Amino acid sequence: MNLSGLGVLVVEDDPILRKRLLAQLEKLGAQAAVAEDLQTARKMTSERGFDFALLDVNLPDGAGTDLLKEQNFPEGTGVIVMTAHGGVAGAVEAMRFGALDYLVKPFDPGELPLVMERARQAQQSARREEHRRKDNPAHDFYFGPSLAVLEAQLQRILEADLRTRGPLPPILIQGETGTGKTAIARWLHERSPRAKSELVEVNCSALPETLAESELFGHEQGAFTDARKARMGLFEAADGGTLFLDEVPSLSLALQAKVLTAIEDRKIRRVGANQALLVDTRLIAASNRDLTVLVAEGKFREDLYHRLDLYRIVIPPLRERGEDIVKIAELFTGRFCSKHNLKPKSISATGKQRLRGYPWPGNVRELAHELERAVVFEDKAELNFDHLSPGGETLRPDDARKWLNPAFRFPEQGFSLDEAIDTLMRQALEQAEGNVSAASRLLGVPRDFVRYRLGQKDPKPGGK
Repeated sequence: MNLSGLGVLVVEDDPILRKRLLAQLEKLGAQAAVAEDLQTARKMTSERGFDFALLDVNLPDGAGTDLLKEQNFPEGTGVIVMTAHGGVAGAVEAMRFGALDYLVKPFDPGELPLVMERARQAQQSARREEHRRKDNPAHDFYFGPSLAVLEAQLQRILEADLRTRGPLPPILIQGETGTGKTAIARWLHERSPRAKSELVEVNCSALPETLAESELFGHEQGAFTDARKARMGLFEAADGGTLFLDEVPSLSLALQAKVLTAIEDRKIRRVGANQALLVDTRLIAASNRDLTVLVAEGKFREDLYHRLDLYRIVIPPLRERGEDIVKIAELFTGRFCSKHNLKPKSISATGKQRLRGYPWPGNVRELAHELERAVVFEDKAELNFDHLSPGGETLRPDDARKWLNPAFRFPEQGFSLDEAIDTLMRQALEQAEGNVSAASRLLGVPRDFVRYRLGQKDPKPGGK
């Protein structure tokens, strides 16, 4: 275990054991300080924060456990109690007051790394749990045919992760708001070599600028006005696991530089600290804006962009996912019916048409909200989404261009006119309930043309 940059207080009256403990801690890279009695320990904890404390139970001027009962140690300090064989009961009592572990004397100082590693993991778990209280519900991610290329790209990243020895490279996810960047980050973590470790999620846009550095990198006691105790940062809490920084461009340029250092050197420095801490944290960053544009505008560091750009994933907006929209909607509908204890509901042909025609500026997140609203408030067994536009509008002859969504933009990779024509024909057939003659009248083309385009098959027996 490496304790570089971490402060450890040794409260022990035996000079020989104290010397051996100091030597072992210095060997591990810790910044160690000593106190021979309770009075000295109280003074030192009031003046300085420590990451860990090795606390003897029996001291010349009282019981070491009094420091725990009096709450002299800040919440972020991991306390390990040291006691003789007959004092195990006192050690157990100390753990009731917040100690993380205990050592029974006599012990070999060589045991320290293992005990402190357990205490370190307990600290990380507590910090992650504190962050998790904000409630980050998981969402499934449906790839479908439209995202086959993206799914293959993700699989290649996972294969590369398994071949990589040592720290895993960062990943950059780009996509509009609501496309599922967080879901992809979770998907990757859960299938990565670090799946058994923690995924810590941070919405950078929600971090106040004055607190962002402390939240990400931690701070020492007294580092600023309200820093009454030392606090672990989220980079540190995710050590050994994955840190997901959503909306990373929201961070200031100065903070972006610190993120770059954390990636390249695997080191962080708490606010107010003199030494850096080693961290092995896999970073996944996400943005709803094109980082190349932000770099050109001077709003994002070019060196950080290039460092993040090794594995880049771009999630297309929902409006470009074609028939996948309907499949996603059906999955959400079933989930929400179950959530609200309602009978299963289906989506009508008209409802599907409206789902396809709506631009979904909020993407999958907006679709989920819309479906839950419909499941709860529409009392029919089939969902129609009557209020959605433009998909549900009837067009006048002089207004025929409205079928083309004003928000539509041709994708950079190109556009298939043949597929678009077939899609329009299928929509007309759905509206005409499978009647080819009626569909041809809606489209303004001969009946034989519709039959030819769709493989000369009448989709509905008896269609005219």
